[in-house]
Amino acid sequence: MIRQAVAADSQKLQPLLNTLGYPASLVSIKERMERIVQHSDYMTFVFEEREELLGMVGMSFSLAYHKDEPHVRIIAFVVLENAQGKGIGRKLMKQAEAWARQKGAGTLMLNSGNRKEREETHNIYRHMGFAGTATGFYKNISL
Repeated sequence: MIRQAVAADSQKLQPLLNTLGYPASLVSIKERMERIVQHSDYMTFVFEEREELLGMVGMSFSLAYHKDEPHVRIIAFVVLENAQGKGIGRKLMKQAEAWARQKGAGTLMLNSGNRKEREETHNIYRHMGFAGTATGFYKNISL
């Protein structure tokens, strides 16, 4: 079943974030989720089966400077390895698209690393209708 995530899901989200390659302490995840769920321009959907979270998609809604229509950026999208290939990711992505349309977004976007091990994932994104049209640049500005 797909449902909206809540802050109390923090412990169940930890394996998903580990699979995504962003391990974090339970305290950090809980603090992040407590902040995120308070903002109406953020949404996290999870796929739950037998009280286990098998997948998640987390996103944010943004206005744009370069276009008239806003967009939704997928920040986190993952399915546990042992649950991949069962259509869970596709269902989560359809839910993300529905939320983006509801918010009035005209584009759904995501970033994905350019590492060799991400090539199969990039093919899945293309199969879902995404096009690789940009290169991302990041600069850490934390003190």
